[in-house]
Amino acid sequence: MNFSFRKRIATRFMLATALIILLVFGTVYFIVRQTIYANLDKDLLFESYKHLTEVKLTTNSIRFVNAKEMEEIEHLEVQVNPVFIQIVDRHGKLLAKSPNLKGQHLIFQKEQPNEVPFNTHLNQRNIRQVQVPIKRNGILKGYVAAAMSIDASLTVLSNLGMILVILFPIILIGLFFITSFLAGKSIIPVVTIGETTNRITRNNLNERVMLPTSKDELYDLSDSINSLLERIQDAMQREQQFTSDASHELRTPLSVLRGTLEVLIRKPRSQEEYKSKIQCCLKEIDRMTLIIDQLLEIARFDTNPELNATSSVEIDLLLTEILTHRHPDIVTKELHVIKNNYNDQSVAIHRFYGRLILDNILGNAIKYSRNGGQIIIRSFLDKDGLNCEITDSGIGIRPEDVPQLFNPFFRSDALDHKDIKGTGLGLSIAQKAASAIGAIITISSELGKGTSVNIHFKEILRKS
Repeated sequence: MNFSFRKRIATRFMLATALIILLVFGTVYFIVRQTIYANLDKDLLFESYKHLTEVKLTTNSIRFVNAKEMEEIEHLEVQVNPVFIQIVDRHGKLLAKSPNLKGQHLIFQKEQPNEVPFNTHLNQRNIRQVQVPIKRNGILKGYVAAAMSIDASLTVLSNLGMILVILFPIILIGLFFITSFLAGKSIIPVVTIGETTNRITRNNLNERVMLPTSKDELYDLSDSINSLLERIQDAMQREQQFTSDASHELRTPLSVLRGTLEVLIRKPRSQEEYKSKIQCCLKEIDRMTLIIDQLLEIARFDTNPELNATSSVEIDLLLTEILTHRHPDIVTKELHVIKNNYNDQSVAIHRFYGRLILDNILGNAIKYSRNGGQIIIRSFLDKDGLNCEITDSGIGIRPEDVPQLFNPFFRSDALDHKDIKGTGLGLSIAQKAASAIGAIITISSELGKGTSVNIHFKEILRKS
């Protein structure tokens, strides 16, 4: 059977309370019972010892000294809870008894410990009895047995037990309904949160959960849900923007390809025209290939951020490899590259991610540098790790565009630099690679003067 959350709370609270009430009721009953028996036993022992002093031993018998007085008390006084007294010899044979026993006598139970009260019966009535030995000079002569009715005490205990048994389910049922009501009141904010989140869909991410006035656990839950919705909304917006930008970037080379091929088939062309148009198509195909490769690279980070993160390489060697790979572009633009290494030791970084970061940033530095300009590469250690700073003397970036540089497909003043080919994915890939190894990329730039990019590697390996 499926219970609502409110009823589950009420049921669990009721069960916990039931155990506590059961313990309390049991304790109360035990204390009352022990108190009653303690008072009875105290009175019995008192009467036993009192009559023990009133016993006279003869050669062949034991009797009460004041037997006549006991008979007078029996006739003159009304005893609400009379005490029955009798004397037996050491074998249990009756020698004397109090007048109030009349034709009855207490049953001597030799197996019972001396001076320890116990329950028994007298003429079908419940009594409490104790047996005190009579000794003279250390020799056992007989026993004084004292008894008292306990019917009234047992009735009290029975009534108390009945009341507790009846009250127990009544209290539990009452607690269940009260707890259920209070739990319903308590979970109203949770219900409100559920109703609000149910209204939130892919097309309606602007709604937020109302924060409670008191800063308790529900406040933290509501705030966490709102933070989650903020992240989801941001991710959705970035996904939509990414999809839109990717579609636009891929549509452009496809349109060029289609237009070029349509022109070619309209009429016969010369071999030179065919060659020129085919080369144009190949460039656009190369552009599409680059975009797709970079998109796949970004996807690899999203699905497996730890990919190839174990192999390392010395940063100086890695920079040399990248510059060698970029050498044709450097020569074409007649750039002067200055590489300064201020490290006392050779420092190694992750090969896979380090190459992605440095290659993309160096590629941008080469791409956006003016012909004949210079690129300065500095690497140095500080107390927190390794810094690699790449500075160019290129076209620079507007200050308001710097925070957006890591967004996929974003290019600052792209229309003003149509001659500079690019996809706007390089820095996005570099940023994801940096995040994978805990590196930090910082960009500073001045429009028209150049850009400086600092990569701070926290995770490094020193090799002597």
